[in-house]
Formats: sequence, structure tokens, C-alpha cells
Amino acid sequence: MALKHPHRTGSGRRDLEVNPIFSREPLTIPRYELPAGELDPGTAYQVVHDELMLDGNARLNLATFVSTWAEPEAARLMAESADKNMIDKDEYPRTAELEMRCVHMLARLWHAPDPRRAVGCSTTGSSEAAMLGGLALKRRWQRRRRAAGGPADRPNIVMGVNVQICWEKFANYFEVEPRYVPMEGDRYHLGAREAVELCDENTIGVVAVLGSTFDGSYEPVAEIAATLDDLERRTGLDVPVHVDGASGAMVAPFLDPDLVWDFRLPRVASVNTSGHKYGLVMPGVGWALWRDEEALPEDLVFRVNYLGGDMPTFALNFSRPGAQVVAQYYNFLRLGFDGYRRVQRTCRDVATRLASEIGRLGPFEPITDGGDIPVFAFRVREDVRAFTVFDMSAALREAGWLVPAYTFPENRTDLAVLRVVVRNGFGHDLADLFLDDLRRALPRLEAQREPRRGADGTTGFAHGAEPKRTPAAKTS
Repeated sequence: MALKHPHRTGSGRRDLEVNPIFSREPLTIPRYELPAGELDPGTAYQVVHDELMLDGNARLNLATFVSTWAEPEAARLMAESADKNMIDKDEYPRTAELEMRCVHMLARLWHAPDPRRAVGCSTTGSSEAAMLGGLALKRRWQRRRRAAGGPADRPNIVMGVNVQICWEKFANYFEVEPRYVPMEGDRYHLGAREAVELCDENTIGVVAVLGSTFDGSYEPVAEIAATLDDLERRTGLDVPVHVDGASGAMVAPFLDPDLVWDFRLPRVASVNTSGHKYGLVMPGVGWALWRDEEALPEDLVFRVNYLGGDMPTFALNFSRPGAQVVAQYYNFLRLGFDGYRRVQRTCRDVATRLASEIGRLGPFEPITDGGDIPVFAFRVREDVRAFTVFDMSAALREAGWLVPAYTFPENRTDLAVLRVVVRNGFGHDLADLFLDDLRRALPRLEAQREPRRGADGTTGFAHGAEPKRTPAAKTS
């Protein structure tokens, strides 16, 4: 005998109200103001999902340094930690503990004199970490100047014109004069002699970049430090170094262990890196570390009584997500030293092979080969008249690849390049597909009578290689 189920009426009826998504007409959704009423969750999701389909494919974005792939376990941990506020260390003490473990791991990786006394913190990205490093340099300089009875109202900071835009922001927001060393000839980043020539009693520090965004090259940190040592012996000027290791600080320790750039150099006061670049975490998390407590003035550290706990904090942001910190610890635990070395080695192998293959195509000339951080730049040869790097960038975009084309800054504005960033998830197979599309675009571009695009017509974002909005660079 068939079982009978009771049919309820009224408020207890069993019927379901089904909300069709695209057949509910008329339906108008405002774009730039709050809707008057609610939407069905499925409708709202589908509207947002469909518009995001028009974004570029993140895995094919060879412009960005930011991680675009993560293991499912890391993504799961991030989803499980999405509601955790990193600032609330009293409520989420284990997340705070993971943050400190990451700081100590980085302190050992970067050869801090005493990793147990490591001073550092996570940030929302490397830009915030860089600004914290700059603030500490400024405050230390002010204290020294006032102690010596000198004025402390005209600080300056020395760096190459190739620094990431966050340093221009730092100088602007915190009223520090930026002194940029221009490029010269085949020197595309900061040189030691050129840096020291710009230093004086008002210099709060020199910024050395480990992995320039323009061409992927390491700046000579040890040489810069040695030249500043000589400056102190000759003049008494004690100028510290901050290493912007946004990319390179998570590459060099694994692939270039004999390269001395970190806290092994006594003149290096602080280092920043991006956990969401070659730290392999999805955006956004950065890290700032100081060699010891003396390098980070105590008066910059706030002690906040928040939600029942007393917490020291040094950050430009207050509330921020803890999920990326959790993912960083997962990566450190999951990969270890050998795992990171293998991942970064693969990225460098892909970059150097790709640079070599492009150099053999004929119309192109590599500027760098991907042998520092896995990033390289190449230009169109001077004898090629039919197309520019901007034409090639547009042609590659038609196939889905995002490859920035841009001119170099101060004193090398004549040089226009394409830049490729190789990240975890962009392996040899994708590199071969990229080469196929590059080769496929060449016959059409070479058949042009003249270039169709120049620097003024490009719309791409160069991810750190934009020209600085500053007065002319000083030379001495």
C-alpha cells in the first residue's frame, strides 16, 4: 500500500516558491545606485557572475606579479578564515600566533642577527610594508638629528627611478623629498656610486630593490651597502638601507643563497616582501621586518586596548583579513625550503627559456633574461620598422594574453619594451602556447606598412613600471 503524505494548507503548505532567474520580466537593476528592493540571491549572484566573465583570464595575465593560482587546500583555509580580523589578536590568538611564526621564519630566511628577537608584522601588501619601512627610517633620522641639535624638517630618501609607485606615494604622503637616480645606458636600476652621490645629512635612507619591476633585475645591495660604509668612514654620515624585496626576497634565498643582500649586511635596517607575489599567497598580504628592536622606534608602535586585549600594532590599516596570513603559514608549512626552491626554480627555468626562445625569433632583442626574479623584458629591434611593442601587446591581447608594453623612465625614455612575469602556475606548456600566439601574430604585424600604436595609445597597466610624477631627477 502506498504511503500517504499529509497535504498542509495555509502557512504550513509544502509548495515551494521558485524564483526563475532570467525569465522574470520586466526586471531592471540599477548600476550606480542601491536598488529599491531586494533581489533573489540567485539573481544577484548570476548578474555579478556574468559581468565578471568579461574580465581577463588571470592565469594569462603576464603583467601582474600577484599570485593567480593556489592549491585547493590553501583556498579552503582562506574560505574558513574569511571572517577573522587580523587586528583582533585577543579573539583570534591562534591566527596571531601563525602571524608571528611567519615573521620568525622570514627572520631566519633573511639571516636576522637574532631571529628570536625578530621585529615584524604582516600587512595588506608590500606597498604598506614598504611605507612602514620608510616611516621607521624617517623617525630614526629625526631622532638622530634632534639629538645632535640639527634641524629635522627636510628629510630626503634616495632610490632608483625604477622603484615601484608605492615609494612615490610614501614620499608624497609623509613629506619626504624623493631623490631619484635616473637610468643611464645599460644600467636600468640603482647604482651604488650614483646613490651615494645623492646622500647628505638629511638622507633618511637608501632604498635598494631586489627585483626591479621594469626588467626583473636585482639591484647591487651589497655594493650599495659597502659604498655607504665608505661614506660613513669619510664623512660620518650613517645612512641605512631598506631592501624592497617585494618579489626578490622570496626568490633569492632559495635560488641565490650566496647572494648577500639581507640582514647579513649590518647596514640593512629593514626588508619588505609581498606574500602574495612569490610568497605564493592569493592577494593580499605583505611582510615588513626590522633587523632588531633598535631599527623600529618604539614610538611608532601603538598599544591598543581592543575587545578586551592589549595589543601592540604598527600598521597603516587597522581591521584587515586574517585569511591571507593563514594561507602564508600553510604555504610555509606545506612547501618548506625545498618546496619553495623547486617552485621558484621552475618559474626561473620557464622565464629563461622563454626569453631565449623570443630572442631567437628575429624581430626581438631581450633586455634581461629572467635569471634574477623570473621576469624579463624585451624590445623590438631597431631595424624593425613595421610594428612596435605596443602593436605586439595589442595583438597578444586579442589572444587573451595581457603583456604590458611601456617606455623606460628618466634618461632612457627612448627604450620601449614588453615585459613577461612568470609566476607559479605558468609552466612550460603555457609558455609554449604563448610562444605559438606570439609567432602567429608576427606575419600580420610584419606586413604592416608602419606601426599603428605608440606609447600614447596604450591602455595597459604596467604593474609598477609606470613613470614617476616627480620633478626632474637629481644627478648630484
